[in-house]
Amino acid sequence: VQLQASGGGLVQAGESLRLSCTYSKLTFSRAAVAWFRQAPGKDRTFVAGVSASGGSTVYADSVKERSIISRDTALGTVDLRLNNLKPEDTATYYCAAAGNPYIRSDTKQAEYDAWGPGTQVTVSS
Repeated sequence: VQLQASGGGLVQAGESLRLSCTYSKLTFSRAAVAWFRQAPGKDRTFVAGVSASGGSTVYADSVKERSIISRDTALGTVDLRLNNLKPEDTATYYCAAAGNPYIRSDTKQAEYDAWGPGTQVTVSS
């Protein structure tokens, strides 16, 4: 597995969680990496993304005021810190790597051609 998400779990509303994506540096050092999530019965949606260099970040409106994405290019990790979690954040979270190094505000799932297994986040009210 070249992309591996971890850090999910069961938390209460208002708490924080840090998700981590470990990726193969050999394969994805030049790729933008993003987090997506999919709630039961809903489409998978973009959450946050970071460029290959780690210098540019983009967030979905639903999380941008309470989340931070960061990238450690030396370790080959992309972390997503989610604060003030809400029940509507409950979903399976996936990290994915794009076919290019850039992250844009209109980034689309089709740009991401490598996906890791998801990690479940459940937020209780």
